[in-house]
Amino acid sequence: MRIFNEITLSHARGDLFGGITAAVIALPMALAFGVASGAGAEAGLYGAILVGLFAALFGGSPALISEPTGPMTVVFTAVIAKLIASDPVNGMAMAFTVVVMAGFFQILFGVLRLGKYVTLMPYTVISGFMSGIGLILIILQIGPLLGQASPQGGALAVLENLPDLFMGLQIQETLLAVSTLAILFFMPSRLKRYLPPQLLALIAITLVSVLLLDMTEIRRIGEISAGLPEFRVPVFSAEQWQVMLFDAIVLGLLGCIDALLTSVIADSLTRQQHNSDKELIGQGIANMMSGLFGGLPGAGATMGTVVSIQSGARSALAGLIRAAILLVVVLWAADLTAVIPLAVLSAIALKVGVDIIDWKFLKRAHRLSGKGALVTYSVIALTVFVDLIVAVGIGLFVANVMTITRLSELQANDVKAVTNPDQTDLELSSRERDVMRDAEGEVLLLHLRGSMIFGTSRTISRKNSEVENCQALIVDITEVVHLGLSAALALEEAIVDMVDAGRSVQIVTGGGQPYERLEKMGVLERLPAEAITSERLSALEHAVYGTMRSNGPMPDQSTTGSAVVL
Repeated sequence: MRIFNEITLSHARGDLFGGITAAVIALPMALAFGVASGAGAEAGLYGAILVGLFAALFGGSPALISEPTGPMTVVFTAVIAKLIASDPVNGMAMAFTVVVMAGFFQILFGVLRLGKYVTLMPYTVISGFMSGIGLILIILQIGPLLGQASPQGGALAVLENLPDLFMGLQIQETLLAVSTLAILFFMPSRLKRYLPPQLLALIAITLVSVLLLDMTEIRRIGEISAGLPEFRVPVFSAEQWQVMLFDAIVLGLLGCIDALLTSVIADSLTRQQHNSDKELIGQGIANMMSGLFGGLPGAGATMGTVVSIQSGARSALAGLIRAAILLVVVLWAADLTAVIPLAVLSAIALKVGVDIIDWKFLKRAHRLSGKGALVTYSVIALTVFVDLIVAVGIGLFVANVMTITRLSELQANDVKAVTNPDQTDLELSSRERDVMRDAEGEVLLLHLRGSMIFGTSRTISRKNSEVENCQALIVDITEVVHLGLSAALALEEAIVDMVDAGRSVQIVTGGGQPYERLEKMGVLERLPAEAITSERLSALEHAVYGTMRSNGPMPDQSTTGSAVVL
């Protein structure tokens, strides 16, 4: 595995324009996310530079643009609020330590090659979680849109204080925010190709506020210290250690999901193939460096990535150019950002929240699947009103239970218990039907097909217990692709019960994983060698004529065309 990402000069022109375009979009977004998080505008800029730089250097998706994103900002905002509430002095330092720890976990996920598993989540849960985050981001901007600081305590605190917020409405700042939203929502598409609406709104409305309004009556970003960020020594709290660890895992997982989903989008646009595990390592390094220097956590950003690719970017050189341009802004143009109204940045953040909501799926979720829609809406409600992690945990649990239940119902049709050959839809040869008729209902043929997961164990037990007075059991697993442990244990119980009762058991198998599973469990050791065969007819004849001679003599093997495998 190469250490560095794919950085080439073969697409230098496209990468140059892609990097410039991405930087133009990143500037207002970084400022907005920094202010929205509570860490300050400079934290957003540092995060945009450091995450973008190191993810471009060490990632595994050449065209991916990484920076602070809406979902990561929402989670980090909650982390800051929680840690500052518990430790006002060291809370902010501990929050950036959480970012470092999150980066460490991302590197660990990449080293363990877990990249391909990270995004294996039901879409109903992902959609609900992202939509819930979008709603939280919108709610958190209500205070700044009305010209006031957002109440501490997250989305619920804002909703509880809505009457007070509206009573304290600052009309000038609200008008600035509404004007910004008007540009963001209604700017013609043909103009967006030449000038990002976020940058236009940032510049235009800021100029209006400076030229037409009193500087002292509008809340603004204020002075941002120019120069390189300072190294922050990680701060740990023994009392908050477990909380920090848990928050780091959550932040790291969210960053992994965000980055890999965006990498898939980048692949579809560039016809390239990203390296998931290497990308996780790159994202981890990027977030560790960002946390160590007081920057926001970040991940692959869909908007920046798509716009960069559409401008011609094809390699990680675009990400490096983007980081360099933002660094120039921090070093030599930081003073220009001091007059930007906070209302403008809150409007930009609100638009991001609106875009995060999965409107396309929500509009038709109830038509596609009632149960799926219920999961999605429940995850949204839990995300906004309870807790992000509780929402994902409950959503995953419910969605997986529903999926397993449905699969079990479908796979129940693949478990056939046959005693009467004339009352089954199982495909049997004419000779097999004749032999089973001779058994007069005293032989149970248990036929399994497909993948037998743990949900089918109950079906196997029920099918086996439906038939009483059974003198022989034939288990046909020749068409089983995978035999799960629970299903194997159910089979073992049925086989052992028959053996202990002194009755005949035959196993029909074609080998493979099902045979190996039963062999490792010691089930086959309890049966004689002649009880294991690869032909169902042989097993039926042995069970009926070999062990139940009262039903008739064993026919001549030359007329059956089959032989018992000994």
